[in-house]
Parts: sequence; structure tokens; C-alpha cells
Amino acid sequence: MDYIQVIVLALIQGITEFLPISSSAHLILPKEVLGWPDQGLAFDVAVHVGSLAAVMIYFRKDIWQVLLAWSVSFVQRQQTDDSRLGWYIIIATIPAGLCGVLFNDFIELHFRTTFVIMLTTIVFAFVLWWGDIRGKKTIELAQMTLGLAIVIGCSQALALIPGTSRSGITISVALLLGLQRDAAARFSFLLSIPIIAAGGLLMAIKLANGIDTQWSFVLLGVVLSGISAYCCIAVFLNVINRIGMLPFVVYRLLLGVGLGILLLTNL
Repeated sequence: MDYIQVIVLALIQGITEFLPISSSAHLILPKEVLGWPDQGLAFDVAVHVGSLAAVMIYFRKDIWQVLLAWSVSFVQRQQTDDSRLGWYIIIATIPAGLCGVLFNDFIELHFRTTFVIMLTTIVFAFVLWWGDIRGKKTIELAQMTLGLAIVIGCSQALALIPGTSRSGITISVALLLGLQRDAAARFSFLLSIPIIAAGGLLMAIKLANGIDTQWSFVLLGVVLSGISAYCCIAVFLNVINRIGMLPFVVYRLLLGVGLGILLLTNL
């Protein structure tokens, strides 16, 4: 890798990680179009750390309130909206965590192809559109229930399939269940924290086995992915109620068609 590749890939990861447009679909484009080499495990860890830092910094007040309320609930034996939200995030993370442990290697081996990413990019564009137009958008985050959280958490497991988009599928299902756009996005982002942390930890463990890496590239990847992810979260939450999901639906469809054209030209 060179610095141009590091900058481009880190920005792509940061910008697309929390938008419902699939970071995996975007990360294969430089490789397929420009012939760039695989970025390697160390860089993957770096951009995940950057994304995790961004979402934790942005939601630092929410995270602190939830952690404090969740901890106090053990002592006082009394639940609040914040403590319940903490439990919901933990429980909703379990399905994706179990599926990741059981099926991640199989998915990496068989599903990480341009064809699969093209299909999922297009199919889940329609799911996102359907959720946005059919959802009642009446449930606030404080009204989240355990049942809703479990269903959203189960949908997160589908994001193991490249091209699905973790934020895309969780926001889509949350909208279909009746959550407001802002509430759906916020729960999706908070739900991403343990799963991104777990994924980054697993990659870091593999990395600890001894791989030579250029630490300047790693540091640059952390910083750029973190800054771009933070900006994306801020902009997305500020405009989501006004613009809705249609722009992202159209973008996903165009991206899927572009990937299809790329496949045909490589036949």
C-alpha cells in the first residue's frame, strides 16, 4: 500500500461504515477497478478502531448515561429507560455475535464475491425503501421494547453477508417495526458499538500472531476513518428526518448496477 491507497480506503471505510450503503461494497471497488492489493489485516483493524472511536465519542453522553443507569439497576433493582436500553443493546448483540462465531469463516470463503455484493446491494436497497415507506415511524427510542430489540438484533446477523450493510439492515427493520427515523438510526449506531468492538478484537488477536506492518499507515487509517465516520454520523442524524431513506436507496441501486456492469466487463 502507499499513502494514496491508505487515505482513499480509510475515508471510504469511515464514510460508509454508518451509512446504509454497505462499506464492503465500496471497499471492493478500488481493488476491482484500480487493481489495488488487499489492504491487509492490520489496516482492517485500524479502520475499525477509527470507526469505533467515532461512534463512542459522538454518543459519549448517551453511553455514559446508559452504563451508569445499567450499573445502578443492579443495586437498586429498579429499571429506567436508560438501563433497559443497556440490556436491549446487550441482548440484541447476541444473535449477530453467535452467527459470527459459527458462520464467519464460511461466509468469508464463499460469499465475499463481487456477484454476492451486487445482489445484496440491490436487494437490500428495496428492503430499505420498503421500511421507509411502510413504517409508521411513531416509536421513540425511549419506547423501545425487548421484543423490538431482539428482532433488530437478529436482523443484524444478516450483515455478515457482504453488501447487506449493518446499519442498512438494522435501520430498515427498525423502521418496519415502527420506530422513528432518528430512533432507528440511533439504536442502530449504539448497537454497532459491541459488534464493531468484538470484530476489531478478533482481528487484533489474529494480528498479534506476528505480522510486519507499517505503523504510520495504521495510525493514518485510524485518524482518517475516525474523523470521516464522526462527520458522517453527525450529518446523517441531522438530516435523516428531512431527507428520508430514498437518496440512499437510489444510491444503492446505482452502485449495484455499477457492480453488475463491472462483472460483465470482466467476463
